[in-house]
Amino acid sequence: MADDQEPIDPLSERVVASRTIHAGRYLDLRVDTIERLDGSRHEREVIGHPGAVAVIALDEAGRVLLVRQWRLPAGGALLEIPAGTLDRQPDGSIEDHALAAPRELEEETGYRAATWERLGSFWTAPGFATEFMHLYLATGLTPAHENRLGPDDDEALELSRVPLVEAVAMAARGEFRDAKTLLGLLWVGRRRGV
Repeated sequence: MADDQEPIDPLSERVVASRTIHAGRYLDLRVDTIERLDGSRHEREVIGHPGAVAVIALDEAGRVLLVRQWRLPAGGALLEIPAGTLDRQPDGSIEDHALAAPRELEEETGYRAATWERLGSFWTAPGFATEFMHLYLATGLTPAHENRLGPDDDEALELSRVPLVEAVAMAARGEFRDAKTLLGLLWVGRRRGV
C-alpha cells in the first residue's frame, strides 16, 4: 500500500447493483446489493434524499423562532425549528445548503437574517436514508416584507417565539419530539452557556 492511500475499513461495503423501486418528487426508494470485503452479498433498502437544512433563528430578545406543523408520519402537529429539503435542480444537481437556509427561514417564518453561522451537519437516519442535514444559526432577524417568500402550497404553519433558555429546558425535559430541533437547541444552548 502506498503511503498516500488510506487503509481500507474492514467494515466497508460497496454497492454492486442497485434497482429503483420508486422515484418520487424528492424521495427515491431503491434496493442496493452490497458486497463486503469477505465477498458476501446482502441487500439494503435505501431512501434516497437530496439533503436538508435546519435553522436555529434567534431574535433580538433571545427568543427562538419555532414552527408548528402537522406531520402525517408522526400522527400530529410538532413544534420544530424551521427546516426544509434541498431543491433538486432540473439538471439533477442539488441546491447549495448555504442558499437553502435563508430561503427556508423566510418561507417558514417570514423573517430574514443578517448573520448566518453554519453549526455543523449530520445524518438524520443513516441506517436507511441518505438525508444529510446542515444546521445553521441565524441572527439579526428582520421581517421580510418586500417580495416575501411564503410557505409551500402544502404547508400550514404556526409561528411561535420561545426564549432560548426555556426552549433548551423544554428540550432537556423531552418536550420536543423532533430530532433536528432537539439537537439544534441543545447545541446552541451549550454554546451559549444555557
